[in-house]
Amino acid sequence: MNCPECGTAIKTYRNPFPTVDILIECETPAGKNGLILIHRKNDPKVWAIPGGFVDYGESVEDAARREALEETSLNVKLIRQFHCYSDPARDQRQHNISIVFIAKAKGTPKAADDADDIMICNKEEIPQELGFDHKLILEDYFNNRH
Repeated sequence: MNCPECGTAIKTYRNPFPTVDILIECETPAGKNGLILIHRKNDPKVWAIPGGFVDYGESVEDAARREALEETSLNVKLIRQFHCYSDPARDQRQHNISIVFIAKAKGTPKAADDADDIMICNKEEIPQELGFDHKLILEDYFNNRH
């Protein structure tokens, strides 16, 4: 690609996309406690940790709160940043880097936005069909690796 004014070659860069995932520890009024997982409405249609892309001009903390609200209908309190996952193969669509947060929420989650179903589960109830590298993230979380 060349500059339209002077004709000099313009160097372009291809960077990974920043994303967030939120490990939401939830307490419901019915007494069900555990982590929230969503079933994705869009491809890949799998169970996943709630999350999504960071918008331009948005902090990763704001993105985590926004994505949690959009997908679970719950306001969350971010507890801490858990870990960053950056394997270029972690998402088959493109190279995404995820900053994972641990958060707390109270209430009954409802699937919304990119989620068509939702569940609260403990370590023994995690579905086999998880997207991306979310099995690794959940293993790290339950094994306190980070």
